[in-house]
Amino acid sequence: MKLPVYAAIALTVGAMASVVAARWVGSTKDDARATGPSVVVAARPIEAGKAIEAPQVKAARWPESEVPEGAFSNTKEIVGRIARASIATGEPVLPCKLAPKEATGGLSSIIPEGKRAITVRVNDVVAVAGFALPGSYVDVLVRGRDENRKPFARIVLSRVKVLAAAQETTAEPDKPKVVKAVTLELTPRESEKLDLARSIGKLSLVLRNELDAGNVRSSGVRLGDIISSTEASTAPAGFAQGWYSPEEIRGIGRKPAHTPAP
Repeated sequence: MKLPVYAAIALTVGAMASVVAARWVGSTKDDARATGPSVVVAARPIEAGKAIEAPQVKAARWPESEVPEGAFSNTKEIVGRIARASIATGEPVLPCKLAPKEATGGLSSIIPEGKRAITVRVNDVVAVAGFALPGSYVDVLVRGRDENRKPFARIVLSRVKVLAAAQETTAEPDKPKVVKAVTLELTPRESEKLDLARSIGKLSLVLRNELDAGNVRSSGVRLGDIISSTEASTAPAGFAQGWYSPEEIRGIGRKPAHTPAP
């Protein structure tokens, strides 16, 4: 079905008007950016804990209405400062991303005021198979025995930030790395709790969503929370104390082989 000539002309004019309008809007934004104030941005990725070098930053025009609060306008104000957090290419360099001017770099420069860093030894399982990366958040769980020698497990610290994995303070999220130790960011009070907890039993890290800001309040679990009282009463002797009794078979003979439960 053919459109009348006047209708076809109207559609063509409308399409051309849309294209012109889109180009005008785009050019307006470009002009605003080109004539706006200078804002220092990262020209290259900047790693946390390291001094910022001149080639890593540049001054770029920014729309005046969108200039971030506290943004720097001159790269000389930035060069030589220590980055407290990683800064991506094109991201404005803001005061909250920088350590104090007198900072000398390294792990101590990325610890926020009022916080402490404490390192705990882990294995590949405890470290969430390599996904406990710098910048991620974990809960700390302790497994041990109470005053009655009964096994228990409990989360003792909630939403703890990982500052470093081994000696690395930056991470590649798509490349998990198995390490032997992780460094956690804690308050002085939390540091005391962690130090006491690792003297009680074994520690585990529970990875959590970085956007989940809720604190975990748990009274912990005990053997009775995992198996029923009936199952507990019929369990092999020593099970409640963390022991199991498999049989060791050699040839046609067999004997109990008492082994601590994993």
